[in-house]
Amino acid sequence: MYRRRTAVAASIGLHARPAGLLAQAAAKSLARVRIAKVVDGAAGEPVDAASVLSLMTLAAGHGDEVELSADGDHAREAVDALVALLEQDLA
Repeated sequence: MYRRRTAVAASIGLHARPAGLLAQAAAKSLARVRIAKVVDGAAGEPVDAASVLSLMTLAAGHGDEVELSADGDHAREAVDALVALLEQDLA
């Protein structure tokens, strides 16, 4: 399992447009990526990064830390690509 943490750079957090862009990218990846909001240093329950609704239920705001994870041959590539997106202001 490959895991990586990053902060949400989108000024509106993972809401509407940023969540949609992230979900589209996750759906195109060759690995199934999960994402969880990190609170007090611990990752919460992960959700499917390819689901807009699931992403929005995380209630991850600007600056919040999230943890992405994936298994398989393309896990690192998929997670790193999504981290790069999260590190941009997608709003």
